[in-house]
Amino acid sequence: MDARRCQVRVGGTPLELLPERALHWPEARTLAVADLHWGKTESFQQHGIPLPLGVLEDDLTRLSSALASTGARRLLVLGDLVHSREGLTPALIQRLADWRAGHADVEVVLVRGNHDLRAGPLPTEWHMDVHESHLDEGPFRFAHHPTPVTGRYIWAGHLHPTVRLSAGGDRLRLPCFHLGPGVGVLPAFSAFTGGLDMPRRPGERVFAIAGPSVVEV
Repeated sequence: MDARRCQVRVGGTPLELLPERALHWPEARTLAVADLHWGKTESFQQHGIPLPLGVLEDDLTRLSSALASTGARRLLVLGDLVHSREGLTPALIQRLADWRAGHADVEVVLVRGNHDLRAGPLPTEWHMDVHESHLDEGPFRFAHHPTPVTGRYIWAGHLHPTVRLSAGGDRLRLPCFHLGPGVGVLPAFSAFTGGLDMPRRPGERVFAIAGPSVVEV
């Protein structure tokens, strides 16, 4: 067992929270991520705002690493896979088609988020199974928006949760997994996103991503 992963049990099901900003469901051989926002850099560049080009490659390397280390056979994307239609340049589409071809043995399932809906149909060469609102499986519902539902535990994204930590007069803001009694929110997978500081109410747990580890705080 990789010591960097944080073991949790939700709905009676053992799960792992990964420092790659992913949720691993070992029994289902499934990896879940949210808010990749592919094409965000390209969208800004279309408006003349110069941004570094290494964001996508870093994200793809981290995603490939998570798939390899877990042996997952399915990747669930909980919305906002892409950022906008204008960001889907021919070069981006081809780069992601190449990445997808390199993981042809992994099923990729997208539950559309608000950005995906605005961006329109995905390139066919990405070979993804698309669900419009949610996917129910086992005790879970996988969705983009963290809306509670009776009878299932919700795994969602959308909020880009972060947590602020203080020690010795220093302050630190980190991406986190936010697990409530009925809804768990994944951190934004892309490093090129903003974040929302999540309140912690009774019965909620927060797991910060601190470098190569996931730590409950």
